[in-house]
Amino acid sequence: FRNTHLLRYIFPVLCVKLSLSHTHSLSLSLSNFSKGSMANSNLPRRIIKETQRLLSEPAPGISASPSEDNMRYFNVMILGPAQSPYEGGVFKLELFLSEEYPMAAPKVRFLTKIYHPNIDKLGRICLDILKDKWSPALQIRTVLLSIQALLSAPNPDDPLSENIAKHWKTNETEAVETAKEWTRLYATGA
Repeated sequence: FRNTHLLRYIFPVLCVKLSLSHTHSLSLSLSNFSKGSMANSNLPRRIIKETQRLLSEPAPGISASPSEDNMRYFNVMILGPAQSPYEGGVFKLELFLSEEYPMAAPKVRFLTKIYHPNIDKLGRICLDILKDKWSPALQIRTVLLSIQALLSAPNPDDPLSENIAKHWKTNETEAVETAKEWTRLYATGA
């Protein structure tokens, strides 16, 4: 996101529909920023309020911190959910809030390599709320919780990565083992 020529590779694609019926909380690490510095950064009030909410209502397994250079750009880490092929992994993502936010969805992609039918090799995420189901009523928090839920529930019937989806459908046990191996190789520092 820091290089605008990369944006064309990062735009999300419509695919997965998720229900967020569970309540979660989110952990946001802003060690380099104070509330005062956020208030003085010329950020829209909405982004400041969302960032402050992320700090005051932490959720297990997710952390996000704005870049020192651009507080619209967040470095995100999501822990692989328990009882999923991604358990034990720490997945790095980047999230960018465009000038159009909240009228336009955040741009999000995985930086950590992951074997998932709804995430492609460029890290783009196939999630409906990042595309046509986006609403300005949704927040950064909702997006991150939805991505975390996607790790628990891969959907090969509505894929972004056709090859991985085919593998998942034809031999789910083997596909899950591959996802676990990729998690070990790319998301655990092993």
